[in-house]
Amino acid sequence: MITSSVHRDALLLWFGSRAGILVATLLGVVLGEYVDKWRQWDVVLFTTIAEYGYEGDPGKPPDPGLPAFFPGLSLLLRLVHLVVPDWTAAGLLISLVAGAVAMVALARLAEMEGASGWMAVLALLLFPTAVFLAAGYSESLFLALAIPAWLAARQDRWPQAALLAAGASCVRITGLFLALALIVEFCLRRRSPRRAGWLLLPLVPPVAYSAYHYSRSGDWLAWKHAQEAGWGRTFAWPWEAWETSWREAMGSGDFAVGFRMEIVGAVVAVCVLVCLLLLRRWSEAVYVGAQGAALLTSAYYLSIPRSLLLYFPLWVLVAKVATRRPWVMALYALLLGPLMLLHSALFLSGGWAG
Repeated sequence: MITSSVHRDALLLWFGSRAGILVATLLGVVLGEYVDKWRQWDVVLFTTIAEYGYEGDPGKPPDPGLPAFFPGLSLLLRLVHLVVPDWTAAGLLISLVAGAVAMVALARLAEMEGASGWMAVLALLLFPTAVFLAAGYSESLFLALAIPAWLAARQDRWPQAALLAAGASCVRITGLFLALALIVEFCLRRRSPRRAGWLLLPLVPPVAYSAYHYSRSGDWLAWKHAQEAGWGRTFAWPWEAWETSWREAMGSGDFAVGFRMEIVGAVVAVCVLVCLLLLRRWSEAVYVGAQGAALLTSAYYLSIPRSLLLYFPLWVLVAKVATRRPWVMALYALLLGPLMLLHSALFLSGGWAG
């Protein structure tokens, strides 16, 4: 039975870690500069969409990469902006609230699997790219919808699971991978076919989003072509993507360290998939494997370590191991905690952190 202490522990870890980042960031700066430090990279793109739409800022050159971002976060930003005038602060508030929801859901999921809920939450918060859960990015919002959707499916509440997954599909293309995993989970549980229609609901937002861009540009795959135009993310065979990324990682360019992070992230992604397959966790393997396949067949590795934040089965697996062997969590914290702090500092200083 899941008790209120599970929720309390998850929220204490979440808000405690956010308070730690706040204090660390404010050292040496005034409060007014705090929000400015979070106005980095994709935060600017999300707020541009929220403020001007996909046509972009009329005072700047057109950005062909904007359609790569699904509208869920930007639509919510517009709503929160009605009461929070600063766009970046609005994004921080969304991530703060969504992160709290996601952490409670993750703790509940881990407890349902027989693991310690707080360990699953701590494993996620100590991951090197966890800074993106606090920033005005879409990771926290996606997890706040995806993990409760998975919980609902595990409890055979399929209409609720479908509605939450549809919300996740509004936020990121990853919602499609979640939808596929839910279909597999439904089939494995051999539920009544009369309830299967709900599983089509998470497919509606991506189709509607594609139709929207078709109406404005005549391109059904505008989001995919935007990734190609904005970041050169064209299809490549896995060995070609590995070779390109390895060559960059072993070089001496400005992004060599970043590519080394991507290599490690790719290895972790494959290892998680193999573990899930060995454990016969078929639906979770579909969710993880579909994400990995999309990232590992890009022209080069990009944002794989950040995408691992969305691998909620990974954090449950870590918690299950650490619950039986507490020293694993201590070692995990010693190894990854300092990397998380370094990545946070890198992001807040304007550097590329994944």
